[in-house]
Amino acid sequence: LAYAARKYESITIADTAIGLTTANITAYTSRVYCTLETGQIRFRTEGTNPTSASGHLLEVGSALELYSYDDIVKFKAIRTGATSGVLNCSYW
Repeated sequence: LAYAARKYESITIADTAIGLTTANITAYTSRVYCTLETGQIRFRTEGTNPTSASGHLLEVGSALELYSYDDIVKFKAIRTGATSGVLNCSYW
């Protein structure tokens, strides 16, 4: 059984940690798939804000998949340098 994405958004990741848009997340959200454009970012999924020097590193052109509601609602990201990243995200 295939499921279609319910929501889509582009998020600009600047110099302050930011999460996914809560209006796009429901109790039924089970997966988010994102691709990164324009600038490298760092992210965390356990509820702590990343910094430009700590957290998982995501390179431009890479994809990120979140499969847990808890990871989805606790996701936070920040850019690593002077260029903001753009995350294009689809929600299932």
